[in-house]
Amino acid sequence: MSERNRTNVMDRLSRPLRDLRLSVIDQCNFRCVYCMPAEVFGPNFRFLAEGELLTVEEMALLSECFVELGVEKIRLTGGEPLLRRDLDALIARLSAIPSLRDIGLTTNGVHLVKWAQRLKAAGLKRVNVSLDALDDDIFRKMNGIGVGVAPVLKGIEAARAAGLGVKVNMVVKKGWNDSQIVPMAAYFKEQGIPLRLIEFMDVGTTNGWDYSHVVTKKEMYEQINAMHPLEPVEKAYFGEVASRYRYVGTEVEVGFIASVTETFCRSCTRARISADGKLYTCLFASKGVSLKDNLRAGATKEELKSLITAVWNQRTDRYSEERTEETAKQRTKIEMSYIGG
Repeated sequence: MSERNRTNVMDRLSRPLRDLRLSVIDQCNFRCVYCMPAEVFGPNFRFLAEGELLTVEEMALLSECFVELGVEKIRLTGGEPLLRRDLDALIARLSAIPSLRDIGLTTNGVHLVKWAQRLKAAGLKRVNVSLDALDDDIFRKMNGIGVGVAPVLKGIEAARAAGLGVKVNMVVKKGWNDSQIVPMAAYFKEQGIPLRLIEFMDVGTTNGWDYSHVVTKKEMYEQINAMHPLEPVEKAYFGEVASRYRYVGTEVEVGFIASVTETFCRSCTRARISADGKLYTCLFASKGVSLKDNLRAGATKEELKSLITAVWNQRTDRYSEERTEETAKQRTKIEMSYIGG
């Protein structure tokens, strides 16, 4: 499909549809405190049955629809996407979509040792690895299941050896892992791997509106700049969420995602599909529109594209800009593990 035949879909605030976060599974092998705490996601928690998940064919068809409506990048999320046995088959299908410029994947990295070569061969370009500490005790506390840092670092090594681009994401929660900001920055600077530091935010029913958990971008920047001076890097595209910097005298970058203190709703170009096929237009959305139901009822590709267009055209989401302590309490919340990060 040529660029001329692509539709440019806009919402009511003139934000284009450019990015798709596609959750392939709602299960995860971690129980991170900010996403799937063990006290909520215990052994009796009911995850989606296999028949409730989108199939590879369904995900590929929906992805084609989104690309034809203007999406340029697809990020595969979860849960933990490497728990999906047919993940490489999905990536191979996505790689064959004309005009799709980038396929990425977010993972905790534990299973990359066995997956990295297969993912690269299938067409994956890059991975974002979630790692919240280098200290074993702190990391065990953060991931909720007692896993040390070594398996994640081995996964990062495997990804690089396979030729995948690697970035590391660190969610910073005050009083939990904020002591790890400088050690993480120093380690990944030495490795030549970009680090993204993310302000802790309240997503899902397990978290509340509480600034006391937030280490701000300004505070994180000051710590890292004191370690090694930083210089700003220009944004690469409209809708880029990270404020990127370069260590002076190097080509190594560090970025900050100020999801609480510097919201980026006005340039948000991301749609999200949950593991059971619901379309959400915001990470903080209260409800979604089921694309799976329409698919399995026999909707054609053009009908699906019309539905997606109608949903996006009506989009007015600015939750992070508008939210207060009271709005956070009132809304119905969707778990991050269900909708994807």
